[in-house]
Amino acid sequence: MQTHSSSVVAVKAAEALRSLTDDAYPTVEEYLIAVEQNSDALRRANRSHASLQTTQREIVRVMESADCDSVEEAKDLTEDVIEDVVARVQAAKERAAERAVEHLDDGATVLTHDYSSTVLEAFERAVDDGASLEVYCTEARPRYLGRKMARTLAGMDGVETHLLVDGAAGEVLPECEQVVVGMDCIVDDRLYNRVGTYPIAATAADMGVPVRVIGSEDKVVDGAFSFENEFRPASEVMLEPADGFVVENPAYDATPTRLLDAAITDETVHEF
Repeated sequence: MQTHSSSVVAVKAAEALRSLTDDAYPTVEEYLIAVEQNSDALRRANRSHASLQTTQREIVRVMESADCDSVEEAKDLTEDVIEDVVARVQAAKERAAERAVEHLDDGATVLTHDYSSTVLEAFERAVDDGASLEVYCTEARPRYLGRKMARTLAGMDGVETHLLVDGAAGEVLPECEQVVVGMDCIVDDRLYNRVGTYPIAATAADMGVPVRVIGSEDKVVDGAFSFENEFRPASEVMLEPADGFVVENPAYDATPTRLLDAAITDETVHEF
């Protein structure tokens, strides 16, 4: 969760449940209890991670609704449902990226924040289609996942890559045709994404630069989902002791969707 995008985390969490099929269980009931308990532990790792919550609940729902006659049959079903969930996540990411390519014209200058595997795939597809891009990547403090994006883009032919600190986004936005970011989730009228997204979106809106979000439709959820921010260790911000002050280190921020132009998903384009 600290170094990968949300869709990758969802896939890795689903595949982690495969380890249960290696253990012995006396009854189907005990095996299903193990599946539910381990899935619950994965969900509790980040209750606000929409993709993680959705995929884990889907696996448990299918398992509990099935009427398996043996532990081996239940294990086979586990393998099947995990493969289906992983395939769905990957397919949604690919379709969302494919839709986003329509907005990545040859010669475009784009700013992106943090590391999103879906945004990265959109850039890759655009380049494969013959486009040349100039991309500004913010570091995405405090864990600097934007550096990972910059390193990856630098290895692509057709992409001129720049890395800059988060606070310098306003310096380069006048040169950009658009901002493109991924998303953890959209709940009602808020985009929850890596901290630093909100000030970039606000600055872009003030300058008239479009902001587009790319992700799967599963990440667009209704008010029944309650987002809870994660606060990371102070040591990620500074290693020396905080003498007389408190270090705040939130992982996400909430960007009003009124600052966005569109959210591009595998199913549709949400315009704001």
